[in-house]
Amino acid sequence: MGGAFVPLIDLDEEAWNDVVAVNLTGVFLCMKYEIPEMLKRGGGAIVNTSSAAGIRASPDVSPAYNASKHGVHGLSKGAAIEFAPKGIRINVVCPGLIKTPMSNASLLADPAIAKSIIAKHPIGRVGEPEEVTALVLWLFSQEASFVTGAMIPVDGGMVL
Repeated sequence: MGGAFVPLIDLDEEAWNDVVAVNLTGVFLCMKYEIPEMLKRGGGAIVNTSSAAGIRASPDVSPAYNASKHGVHGLSKGAAIEFAPKGIRINVVCPGLIKTPMSNASLLADPAIAKSIIAKHPIGRVGEPEEVTALVLWLFSQEASFVTGAMIPVDGGMVL
């Protein structure tokens, strides 16, 4: 899911700022510059990426990570309300653990850690990148034209 666990009282301000800068300020800056271009074109769709930890805080990751991902939801929902009347839809995908080169090299490389992570996914496995891609493509499509402000988990049931 992301963000190594550091207890709140041990988290220094620089580490906090780094996590928030990447996970929340990065999303803010993208929307700040995407939306004016979309307004010029009469609308569009934005799909932001958060995490299952943005729906339900995870005890396995840093409180800064949890907070930043929850922040993506608040930012996206607020912008969805503001820009829906102007033809811009904004949604959020919330992946659980997905097989990527980074997760394969770190979390899934250790069989004990992999087993623990898989056990948190009721579907009995971690996700594939194509499963997230399919959801994102659908959210960009006309089939999702009535969907805005949604936070959609793609996590094998982890946040149920």
